[in-house]
Amino acid sequence: MKNNSFYFVLLLCFNVLCSQTKIVDKTVEIERIVNRIQLPVFPNYKVTVTQFGAKGDSVTNCKSAFDKAMKACGKKKGGTIVVPKGVYTINGPIHFVSNVNMHLEAGAKIRFGSNPEDYPLVLTSWEGTMLYNYSPLIYANNVENVAITGTGAIDGEAKNTWIKWKPLEEKDKLLSREMNHNNVPLKERVFGKGHFLRPQMIQFLNSKNILMEGVTIEDAPFWCVHLLKSKSITLRGLKYDAHNNNNDGIDPEYSSDILIENIKFNNADDNVAIKAGRDHEGRANSNSPSENIVIRNCEFKGLHAVVIGSEMSAGVRNVFVDNCKASGYLKRGIYIKTNSDRGGYVKDLYFSNIALGQVEDCIYMTANYHGEGGGLYPSKISDISISNVSCESASNAAIVIEGFPEKKVENIVLDKITVKSAKNGMTLTNTQNISVNEIIIGDKIGVPSSVK
Repeated sequence: MKNNSFYFVLLLCFNVLCSQTKIVDKTVEIERIVNRIQLPVFPNYKVTVTQFGAKGDSVTNCKSAFDKAMKACGKKKGGTIVVPKGVYTINGPIHFVSNVNMHLEAGAKIRFGSNPEDYPLVLTSWEGTMLYNYSPLIYANNVENVAITGTGAIDGEAKNTWIKWKPLEEKDKLLSREMNHNNVPLKERVFGKGHFLRPQMIQFLNSKNILMEGVTIEDAPFWCVHLLKSKSITLRGLKYDAHNNNNDGIDPEYSSDILIENIKFNNADDNVAIKAGRDHEGRANSNSPSENIVIRNCEFKGLHAVVIGSEMSAGVRNVFVDNCKASGYLKRGIYIKTNSDRGGYVKDLYFSNIALGQVEDCIYMTANYHGEGGGLYPSKISDISISNVSCESASNAAIVIEGFPEKKVENIVLDKITVKSAKNGMTLTNTQNISVNEIIIGDKIGVPSSVK
């Protein structure tokens, strides 16, 4: 009887431990995601933009030539559009059709004009709210099997016009959020002329089987690459040189099955910012979280390395970040941010083998972003593993984790975290079940000194 009681207690303890700590084989889960992603496949048909009158002289408006090349591929049910060496000015957007690869050869640059009148209104999103606004410079809606490849560059030329809208956007930003909160019908959310919401540079909406590979991205009007309500996406070998306001590198939103690898970031905002809608609208789309995202072998440089939020109301889950490093100064390395207006959840995140340099904060998780929110919809942050992270110095804090009293951050594993110097060590507030192992902040302390 005693033995049975002992085994019952042992089993009970084991079950409690397992209920609090998820055991995930990261390698198996990553391969499962990657193997499910489909690369686009294209017909053999091929055209060159110069066939349709494009001139890489940096002066000629090549908008018509690019449109004709896209139309020609559309008639053939797809193909490859080749952009040869040269600088091609395009006054207006490129709108993709299905089954097309736009291939930029070495020395090719697409440079977009910045006259807002050249960009028609399209269905898009702005900081988590769906609306109609100026077309992104490259736009794909409801397509499949599309790609942007090669070793050329895409230049948003945003500094001439779009970036000047930054100080003018506040009224429209607040209007879009009010429309979100009040559930204004989408057809009535019309911005564009008379408004000042800058368009994204590249956006894929309601699309699948997407590839971006090799190209350099420069100076976007707003976010650089926005993956909106899309799936089965591969981004690899990209390079960034984008330093305008809000030049996030990659923003997945309501999107899934994404591989981001071997990318050299150098942009003026978040390198990767995973989002999932804002507030009322995001919560109403809780069946469309951003999920199954793998980020590996990347070089971070910018404002923040990997960010979750703050628009994440439909939820973010199953994200794997592995074998990445940073250069230069980052404000924050790993940054999870939400507030009590968002609702939703952030869970099942796995960060491993990350080397950071100088930062303001190494690891920062907050459910109280900017102190914003009415308190009605606190988000849940849970089930996060962070292991094998090194950082040279933190001018503010090594680790900050903060939840709400009524919705604590929980089930967090911090394992083998080294921050060589930090103004502040670790702050945990409104948390539970935080597991720490081999945390070194400052000099590693070994054998105690003897009493003299």
